[in-house]
Amino acid sequence: MYSEFYDFTGKPFKLTPDPKFYFDSKTHHKAMVYLKFGLNQGEGFIIITGEIGAGKTTLVSKLIEELDEDKFVVAKIVTTIFSEDTALRMVASAFNLEISGLDKALLLKNLEVFFQECYASGKKALLLVDEAQNLPTDALEELRMLSNFQIGETALLQTFLIGQPEFREKWAFDPALEQLRQRVIATHHLQAMTFEETKDYIFYRLTLVGWTEEKLNFEEEAFEHIYENTGGVPRKLNTLCSRILLFGAIEETYKITGEMVIEVINDMKLDIPGGDIDNPIDVLANELHKKTIHPYKKPQGYEDIEDRVVRLEKYVKLHDETIKGVLDLVSVWLKNDIKHK
Repeated sequence: MYSEFYDFTGKPFKLTPDPKFYFDSKTHHKAMVYLKFGLNQGEGFIIITGEIGAGKTTLVSKLIEELDEDKFVVAKIVTTIFSEDTALRMVASAFNLEISGLDKALLLKNLEVFFQECYASGKKALLLVDEAQNLPTDALEELRMLSNFQIGETALLQTFLIGQPEFREKWAFDPALEQLRQRVIATHHLQAMTFEETKDYIFYRLTLVGWTEEKLNFEEEAFEHIYENTGGVPRKLNTLCSRILLFGAIEETYKITGEMVIEVINDMKLDIPGGDIDNPIDVLANELHKKTIHPYKKPQGYEDIEDRVVRLEKYVKLHDETIKGVLDLVSVWLKNDIKHK
């Protein structure tokens, strides 16, 4: 609706990742450099992490778009939580290999032969695993084992692992992943964009769909409220900006003011129980509320939400225990200090 009102050629703030809209902020530029460095190395693991909505998938999509199809065979997996046995099947399937009725030994053999054929044809096999935080340690070890395939000193497979912040801690500290850590050749954690980058991001996306200042302009205060309520996170920006432009089209205005942004933000808060659009517990509670819970059968998707709630509770508990531990240490230190005075 707003695209027609503002005479855009498309939707500037789509939520689905689109490499055409890739914005080269400082943190995304650095991540892209690491990804390309990893490609030049031709081996090991490259790990990119970031908060939900930080632009990880768009970054990887942009990289894939730029790859020479004559030099790379690319397979991409977007993981759910799967087991060690499923991991190899997912990889083989991603490379379009037959998996029906094959045991682990045959799967490994077929993968090795496939990688050898890629090498013989002058191509590099590249595996991209998105949402890697869902991978259990056993599955990560299976991926690590695949990195052992080589001809001479040339690795036959390179793997990029893309995940949320919890994956950053997992691969760095899990004792069972020591061998994987030794094969990580580059890693980067995506940060949120700065205020100035946020403004540039908005203008960049608008320009790609035919925006001109005559069609639409923003007050500086509008940008301030947008940044304050999104923290420079791309997906949050897309969600909020879409609603702002929809509001502007409904009001038939070509000027986005700070007051308009505040009104839109308040409307969005009303959509979620608890009134906090950034509160993950409230979001999950809303998802559960919308589902019809049968006393004997959980609805489709319930287990995933339930698992996410459990993970959030664990992080809250860990955070509380950390704070308590620090306070206890401070208390002991103060008592000792008083004794010595």
